[in-house]
Amino acid sequence: MEILDVVDEDGNPTGQMIEREEAHKKGIRHRTAHVWLLRKSEAAVELLMQKRSDRKDSNPGCYDVSSAGHIPAGVDFVSSAIREMQEELGLDITSEELIECGNRSILNESVFYGKPFIDNQYSRVYAVWRDVEPDKLQLQSSEVSAAVWISYEKCLESVENNLFPNCISLEELKMLQRLVI
Repeated sequence: MEILDVVDEDGNPTGQMIEREEAHKKGIRHRTAHVWLLRKSEAAVELLMQKRSDRKDSNPGCYDVSSAGHIPAGVDFVSSAIREMQEELGLDITSEELIECGNRSILNESVFYGKPFIDNQYSRVYAVWRDVEPDKLQLQSSEVSAAVWISYEKCLESVENNLFPNCISLEELKMLQRLVI
């Protein structure tokens, strides 16, 4: 069971806590950390996208940010970002490598497996420059089924035009723009 801090509109813990499943059932605001891996190829700056496991409780089988996760109660954004990168991709990163790109609020109501799922998150978005081949990553099979590099421009165009199944936010992609130009 995952216990999360309930947070205000600025992402500050209120002192209340809630179980993750209950937070999504009731639409209670909680925190997440998102980390995008970036690399420079000969042609362009590329982003690493993970493909979510088909068994995920939300957005199964969709392409997503390189690594993301809920922040357990009492834990900060940076520690959580580092932990999620290690758990999901088997990649060790340091706090010094994290480039803070911004914060965003997410409110999305969906239905998965016949149950309502209300995602009410306050997310901090980071980037890390790291050139690693997907076949060298240790993917957490319960979370991630694949990882692929895609150019920033192609990702932006594909998300804008819904060219592949994804749960990537245009707002979040645009936070990375200053790093890829």
